[in-house]
Amino acid sequence: MIRVLLVDDHPVVREGIRGMLGAEPDISVVGEAASGPEALALVAALSPDVVLMDLRMPGGDGVSATERITADHPGAHVLVLTTYDTDGDILRAVEAGATGYLLKDTPRADLADAVRAAARGETVLTGRVAGKLLSGMRQRDAPPAAVLSPRETEVLRLAAEGRTNAAIGRALHISQTTVKTHLMRVYDKLGVGDRTAAVSRAIRRGLLPDR
Repeated sequence: MIRVLLVDDHPVVREGIRGMLGAEPDISVVGEAASGPEALALVAALSPDVVLMDLRMPGGDGVSATERITADHPGAHVLVLTTYDTDGDILRAVEAGATGYLLKDTPRADLADAVRAAARGETVLTGRVAGKLLSGMRQRDAPPAAVLSPRETEVLRLAAEGRTNAAIGRALHISQTTVKTHLMRVYDKLGVGDRTAAVSRAIRRGLLPDR
């Protein structure tokens, strides 16, 4: 028998979920909590196999509770069940240790199967949620946008006009060595190896006007 703890601040929602899971012969709802702190106390007292966790509750958010539960009670698998499917919410929940993430419009049969999978320690993500999670991770891991200093921008603008280092130096009243230093910094910030690639990438990123 899979022991489930329901965590949601809406009694009607808990009642509905309890009714859905109550029809499953291998799933038993052993307790209900209306906040994160209450969930922590009941996990310690009831030792559930799966915690169905809402994310946003006035008495304590689900992400913090998930983090504590997974750290202190590794035998309890947290399965998020919420109405929110933003990239940030999904990423925060997974990073906190949730084994799965479902939306509250999940059909009863799918919810029951997800609880069984979570009890086995398997990752449970719908296609839409998985896509948003991947998108969120890509955005988080993407390199920060390059920010060129005013002088670097001016040097690159003149380079984009086809001017030599000597001509750029004369126009800006700086030495060729200083021009080269600015260009090397630009290359490093943009992740390129020459001025042509630097100009092209800077234009694509909106750092220089398209000529």
